Amino acid sequence: MSYDTILTDTADGLLTITLNRPDRLNAWTYRMGAELGDAIAAANDDDAIEAIIVTGAGRGFCAGADIQDVFNAQQQDAGAAKERPAMRSWVELVRESKPIVAAINGACIGVGLTQVLPMDYLIATNDAKLSLRFIKMGLVPELASSQFVTLRCGFGQANELMLTGKTVSGAEAAAIGLVDRAVEAGELLPAAREMAKAMGNNPQAALRAVKQLITVNATESDIGKVQKRELEALQRCYASAEHKEAIDAFLNKREPDFRKARQAG
Repeated sequence: MSYDTILTDTADGLLTITLNRPDRLNAWTYRMGAELGDAIAAANDDDAIEAIIVTGAGRGFCAGADIQDVFNAQQQDAGAAKERPAMRSWVELVRESKPIVAAINGACIGVGLTQVLPMDYLIATNDAKLSLRFIKMGLVPELASSQFVTLRCGFGQANELMLTGKTVSGAEAAAIGLVDRAVEAGELLPAAREMAKAMGNNPQAALRAVKQLITVNATESDIGKVQKRELEALQRCYASAEHKEAIDAFLNKREPDFRKARQAG
């Protein structure tokens, strides 16, 4: 499928999605959100794809919402309704998906940042600029970011980031845990590919199950429920073709072929 606001490229089992409005620093629109959702959903249904990378074209990753397009649409119910039906819950989609690595190559502001927080690993260039500056616009952060930022950074850092709207560099973001790693610009995509491959090479059924467990158990206070969910997921994994392939490969001292096992199963 062709898209207007993103580019897609598949190689070596990895889908790379590039936000492609470089003249606007890849500012987010409802169409971009819908196209991102469509591309990720299609990747989840494609057994040839094991993991996903999201990055930006040009100098920026995503400089936030496109004020003209998004806020005008919010004032015009008909215009907003025309774009929104194709979109599903972004957070649910990301947390239920194959591994997703964000490669943050520049400005990552507002929704540009909140859309990547549910992803599995965030890598930024040292000089990227990240900000949850919703407060500067008289708004609150969305996409469950008030939870994700607190989980990533802790209570104090979350308060500072969201109540001041301050901007931090990629290196600073890594130091406080807002992103997982900061690298030089030339190392960004190689590092993202390496991490995506390290995740995606594993059994897909177990990957999805682990992501679901992290999602529901990260803030669960009842340790009994945590263990119950893990045991239920473990029973499903025991029955999976990929687990059986892992056992057979181990016993026969060979490399497992999880893709072949999925197809056969």
